[in-house]
Amino acid sequence: MLKLTELSQSTTDTDDIVTLPFEYRQKSRLLSQTDKGAKIGIFLPRGQTLQHGYILTGQDDYRVKVQAAAEYLSVVRTDDALLFSRACYHLGNRHIPLQILPDELRFQTDHVLDQMLVGLGLTVHHESLPFEPEQGAYHNHGH
Repeated sequence: MLKLTELSQSTTDTDDIVTLPFEYRQKSRLLSQTDKGAKIGIFLPRGQTLQHGYILTGQDDYRVKVQAAAEYLSVVRTDDALLFSRACYHLGNRHIPLQILPDELRFQTDHVLDQMLVGLGLTVHHESLPFEPEQGAYHNHGH
């Protein structure tokens, strides 16, 4: 098993990729398998969230790129800035992980939240996409 203990900022080539859903990218201790089948152990400082594109390394300099897995998400799109802001406010008020893109919101599907947004006048679609929620204003990514 490869022991990965550090995040690298380098953009050089990698040896492998590990594709993980958001739930697992929140863990600082994780046993997993790379896309090529190598068994890995991720051991990072507590509170570290793995973002798409991060490079994990260990003592043997094996470099594994983190890739966000496609997940079943609720997706809302609108070019109405006020409606977009209201949706962000109401979702944020519930402290859910939320990905905010230009004119688009993504969150892990929840039928109650979907109905709330429909009640605001938005249309909710369900799609399988990578999920990369906001880190929060007080987040320190530690590298």
